[in-house]
Amino acid sequence: MLSFYIFVFLSFPLEARATTKLEPVGAVYPVLEPDIRVEMKANAAEQWELHKKGYLEKAQKYQPDNLQKLPRAQRDHSFTVDMTYTLDRELVNGDGKILYPKGYQFNPLDYMNFTIGLVVIDGADPDQVDWFKQSPYASNHKMKLLLSGGYAQSLIQELDRAVFYLDKEVAGRFKLAAVPCVVVQQNKHIQVTEFFIGEKME
Repeated sequence: MLSFYIFVFLSFPLEARATTKLEPVGAVYPVLEPDIRVEMKANAAEQWELHKKGYLEKAQKYQPDNLQKLPRAQRDHSFTVDMTYTLDRELVNGDGKILYPKGYQFNPLDYMNFTIGLVVIDGADPDQVDWFKQSPYASNHKMKLLLSGGYAQSLIQELDRAVFYLDKEVAGRFKLAAVPCVVVQQNKHIQVTEFFIGEKME
């Protein structure tokens, strides 16, 4: 009999819990705290925009340390450059056997072609930028545009093409002395042509 009463006692609370609808007690307020996931996404987007802005600002004013600045050409002038190279040390193979002795001379153009050309201007000189735009080189993407001054990033956007900087090593190898100039292969030599585009407008 005791077990019967225990069964009845336990049955009623369970039934009550199953059928009773709980109502809120007291005032109810909306949740004011923002969703942490939304906050994290917004913060990440903001940080990315700041990073991108900072990168673009630096890129707009970037110039390499080894940039070779060149003066404006004072006359039309063309000359050839002998690309013959003299080894300043011995070249040996894995066994230590000398392949080419120090002092050996060779012309790279005997073995390969300079398949591209170079156009070098001072990007800070509006006259030279205009000269390039009106030249046949502007639409010839086999001609690589190098700057001896100015900023590549702004000209990339303005010209809608790749723009690079002239470094001291390239300028020295091709004996570049004035801009604007064009560098192309001519038989087994390199030909450099400097263009006089008038006195610089101040």
